[in-house]
Amino acid sequence: MPTVPTSRPGSERPGDLLPADDPEIFELDLRGLRSRWAAAADRPPMTGTAMTGVDHRAQALGMPGEQLMEHAGAAVAAAARALAIDTDRWDRGPIVILCGPGNNGGDGLVAARRLAALGARVVVALIAGEARPSTRDAGRNWDRIVRDERITIVHAAVARDVALFGRGIDKAAIVVDALLGTGVHGPLREPIRSAVELVNQARSAMVPVLAVDTPTAVDLTSGDPSDPAIRADLTITFHRPKLGLLTRNGKALAGRVLVAPIGIPAEADRG
Repeated sequence: MPTVPTSRPGSERPGDLLPADDPEIFELDLRGLRSRWAAAADRPPMTGTAMTGVDHRAQALGMPGEQLMEHAGAAVAAAARALAIDTDRWDRGPIVILCGPGNNGGDGLVAARRLAALGARVVVALIAGEARPSTRDAGRNWDRIVRDERITIVHAAVARDVALFGRGIDKAAIVVDALLGTGVHGPLREPIRSAVELVNQARSAMVPVLAVDTPTAVDLTSGDPSDPAIRADLTITFHRPKLGLLTRNGKALAGRVLVAPIGIPAEADRG
């Protein structure tokens, strides 16, 4: 496999570091992160489908999916820490990360590992029928955190499991929505549906919510929500702004938006 540079390639500003290689992002507040990643936020917005194509082309050019996930998860961890500190909740309870079975959940798993390394109390709930994530890269990161004694892990395979897990969710410092990214069509199925309702319940109890890539069930292209959809306080999306998060519905459900670079080569970012 070709060697992949760790600094931002091509369309990135020369010399800047990507999130997994930039320890200083864990010392920044939300304003500082926005400034740090300004080049990504200044790019033209794209659709969710276009982002999927860019991701696939990047991997075909030699950027490992696991490396893209590591950068994304590190950015999520930095945003979660900043959100917790900015809302004076860093030491108020655990950071609860709800992970779906795919790569969106994989980003959450990377964030869990990095937040635990920062000294945070971290609780991860895998919201899926299977006891292990379904994609290769997410599965590898699952294997890493199950060996990490600093992280509390729960598997919620059905709606009842989610309900039991959710008791006391109002005690969380923040909740991270890493359930689903793109590809949601129609009403949500269980146990994801109950997990979405749990996140919204936490937010109603004044627990800040951070969404990964997009609030679950909000389309990255149109901004239209499925039923139900998460309403976040902060959304961190990757590489370029997304059209769906700029629409009226998308803005209302995403809250504030950060755009983080993850190392997409310029030659992969066409169209």
